[in-house]
Order: sequence, then structure tokens, then C-alpha cells
Amino acid sequence: MKDFDKTEWALVIAFPVLLALMVLLPRWLVNYVQISMGMGLVALAVMIQMRAGLVSFGQGLYFCVGGYAAGMADKFLGISDIFLILILAVAASLVLSGVLGLLLRRYREIFFAMLTLAVSMILFSLLSSSHGLGSTDGFNLPQASYLGWTPTGETGTAALYVLTALLTLTSAALIHRFLRGPVGKIVEAIRENELRVEYLGTSAHASVHATYMIAAVISSIGGVLWAMSLGHVTPEMANWTTSGQFVFIVILAGTGNVIAPLVGTFVLEVLRVYAVEVSPNTWQMILGIVMLLTIVFLPKGLWSLLERASKRSLPHEHAQEQSQ
Repeated sequence: MKDFDKTEWALVIAFPVLLALMVLLPRWLVNYVQISMGMGLVALAVMIQMRAGLVSFGQGLYFCVGGYAAGMADKFLGISDIFLILILAVAASLVLSGVLGLLLRRYREIFFAMLTLAVSMILFSLLSSSHGLGSTDGFNLPQASYLGWTPTGETGTAALYVLTALLTLTSAALIHRFLRGPVGKIVEAIRENELRVEYLGTSAHASVHATYMIAAVISSIGGVLWAMSLGHVTPEMANWTTSGQFVFIVILAGTGNVIAPLVGTFVLEVLRVYAVEVSPNTWQMILGIVMLLTIVFLPKGLWSLLERASKRSLPHEHAQEQSQ
């Protein structure tokens, strides 16, 4: 516990806060919080790749793998236990990202972005034409069970919310530790100067591959939690518009901290709700304007506002210490 930093303590404190929100907020807003946590994990996966200078426009691929793993586990195997489903989703994402990573780790910038988009759209096309999986309509998911316990109604909703919060915050804490560790430092160094990383005796390809696989696992977990929350999956989970939304979240929130994409996802969900209410026919234009303003005035995202405030408070605190 002694080596916990501010971010990790914030994630620990966030758990009881999220539980309190479940009780205090209206049901519709709690639903948005729960959905945002699942999507936030995928945005977090996009963020850690951006730390390496890689923009994934196909992260919906693993988001979809997680969601369809949950649906197909029940449909074909009769499995509704969420822990078994999570294991299946993680295994599927590890195998797929392990194979695709052998190709993708060689590419950077626009080539990496377009290749991730291409493989995601392949899955989207396959699912859209698969009548056994509901084609473009997708199919419904069962009520989640927990090691033999199958809660229903409000109890089932609350149980899934608590598990979603726990897994989301734990995943964010682990990713934070990863970014602080040796591979995380190498990932950031690759963004700055990949050639120098190679000269130091470290394989940039292997580090990118590892980061890609970790991002795939996190995204698949997010896909499971999101799909179980909604109770339905469709091929749209793998569509380029979904993947683009995760990139939008990271641009809006920033890459300075693992908490940023989690908060940014909820901000986007609320923004979209009100944009649709204000302008049902042109709500996308409102989101586009917000994104444009963010890029122009806050190129490092909303999180940079907190970083600026923190830097301003440090000299003040230092002056107080000297006066004492």
C-alpha cells in the first residue's frame, strides 16, 4: 500500500463513490455510468497504444470479440457464468491479437491505423452476413450468472454494476502499473525515437506487440461488460464508426492518465444525450464542433486542465513550506 501513488488511490476511492452513485442517481443515469465503464476500458486500450504513437481505428474488433464471446458462449455452449465468459473472451482476444500482432507490429502511423481498421471491418462484414448470429440485427444475451448464482431483476442489475465497477477500476490500476513499468517506458520511448530504442538493445516490435495484445484483452473485457449490461450484441460493435468513437474519447479526454479515458467516456455519453435532445437531426455536428475545439484549444485533452491546475498549485505549496 505504501507504493500507491495518487492515481491508484483515486481509483481505490472511486469504487465506493461508484457504489454510492448506484444508490443516489436515477436509474437512467446509472445505466449510462455502467455502459461508460465498459466502453471506457476500450478507450483505455486505445490510449495505451497512443502512448506508443499508434492510433488504432479498429479497436472495435476486440470490443466485438468480447461481446460476441458472451453471446456465443450461451448460444452454442449454454454458458451464462460471467467469469467463464470473461475467460473465453480474454483467450479469444489473446489468440487473435497474437496472430494479427505479428503483422501489425511492423507498421506505424497511418499504415497501422488503416490496417487495424481493415481487420475490424472484415469481422464486421462476416458478422453482418452471418444469419446464424442474427446478421445485422445481432441477438440477445442471457442474464448473467455468478458461479452458480443467477440473480434477477434489480439484484441482477446491481450485481453486474458492482462487478463492472470492480473490473474497470482494477484494469485501470493494472494498466497504470504497466505504463509505469519498464515496458511502459519503452512504449513511450518508441513514440519519441524508435531507432534509439533499437540501439539500446530493446525490440520495438516486441514491445508494440505486447502493448497491442494487452489492449486487445482490455477491450474484450470491456466488450463483455458492455454487452451484458445492454443484453444485446450487433455487428456494429466492430464497425469503423464505433472504433472512431473510442479515438474521439481519447482525443477529448487526453492520454495523460488512465483515469482520463474513463471519465471522458461518460462525458461523451452525456454530451451525446443532450446533443440529440437539442438537435436530433444534426447532433453529430455538435460532437464534431466539440472535437474541433478540443484539438485547437486543448490538444492534450481535458485532462491537461487538471495537470495545469496541479502545476500551478505546486509553487504555492512550496512557498508555504518555505515560509513555515
